[in-house]
Amino acid sequence: GPSPSTGKVFFVETSEQTSPSYLFSCSVESAARTHPTSRVLVLMKGLAKGNASLPKHWAFSLLSCFSNVEIRPLDLTELFSGTPLKRWYLWPLRHWEPHFLPVLSDACRIVLMWKFGGIYLDTDFIVLKNLQNLTNALGIQDDVKLNGAFLSFKAKHKFMELCMQDFVQNYNGWVWGRQGPDLLTRVFKKWCSLRTIKSMSCKGVSALAPEVVYPIPWQNWKKLFEAVSALELHKLLRN
Repeated sequence: GPSPSTGKVFFVETSEQTSPSYLFSCSVESAARTHPTSRVLVLMKGLAKGNASLPKHWAFSLLSCFSNVEIRPLDLTELFSGTPLKRWYLWPLRHWEPHFLPVLSDACRIVLMWKFGGIYLDTDFIVLKNLQNLTNALGIQDDVKLNGAFLSFKAKHKFMELCMQDFVQNYNGWVWGRQGPDLLTRVFKKWCSLRTIKSMSCKGVSALAPEVVYPIPWQNWKKLFEAVSALELHKLLRN
């Protein structure tokens, strides 16, 4: 029979989009291949609730070849229930805010980590190795900020609880990144009593150096499309 499942890996689509891109599909496939004993959960807001069959799309056919991938509807009201974000989400004018989809995605990831625990990944991540030895960890994006494109936490962790509280207390939907990288950075600084972010562990939470999680800074995205020498590739990926 199948080996017992160890942990969960979450991907989230907060728009109504139900036709995953090539990058989205590669991202999920890379996680499924590197985490064969984990449940890889792809949660999509646009999917019909209940047991309706998936829309006809090559990406769903491809991903259903992996026995550990589950593609499910994302019910936000249910996800946010029992958390400080419930009232935030139910405010009727919320979805008119300028950055609503990215903010919704920021909200989902911290609630998923708090409620269920596991690993959260953005849908543009290509996973090169198993991430399960990283627990209660997140990555440093650059000299000054943490980023939530990768999160790994045990369920009901105090750090994620503080993230949910900060989300609601310091909410401003008009500032790009305020509920995402800025929030994680604020909470981590308080958690560790730090003025500036550095690669470290404190009180059981680890901030991982940029080269571990983000070997190519987003500003250098063109590098992803360039030919690269074997030596340079080895240096980039050794962490």
